Amino acid sequence: MSELIKKLSNLRSLRVLAKDLSLEHLEDIVAKFSSVIEEKKQELSAWKKQEEERLQKLASVKAQIENSGLSKEELAALLLDGVPAAARKKRSQRPAKYRYTDEKGAQKTWTGQGRTPKAIQAALDSGKTLSDFEI
Repeated sequence: MSELIKKLSNLRSLRVLAKDLSLEHLEDIVAKFSSVIEEKKQELSAWKKQEEERLQKLASVKAQIENSGLSKEELAALLLDGVPAAARKKRSQRPAKYRYTDEKGAQKTWTGQGRTPKAIQAALDSGKTLSDFEI
């Protein structure tokens, strides 16, 4: 596909391709290309029109919301009314499984999720096990 695009984009390549074609055949190809270009222009125009209409609707809704005096929280509650609470609710924080002392001497905890803290990793590298840090 990219080879075809290269040939169609290069004037010399087009001349080589057109060398063996008749004038009628070339005019037929040009007519077909013109038709495809016009279709593409119409598609693009229709898409731009739809996008402008969408943006106008959004601006209108935003203005109505601002004029209504609703707070963001009230609006969110209204919009999320049909959504089950489980889908909206964030999961609770995991309980800490490990306790360690960092480089500065502060006691910290780690859930066991994510990147291993540097202090624990250094101890693991020196031969300790995670069970040594369990709470």
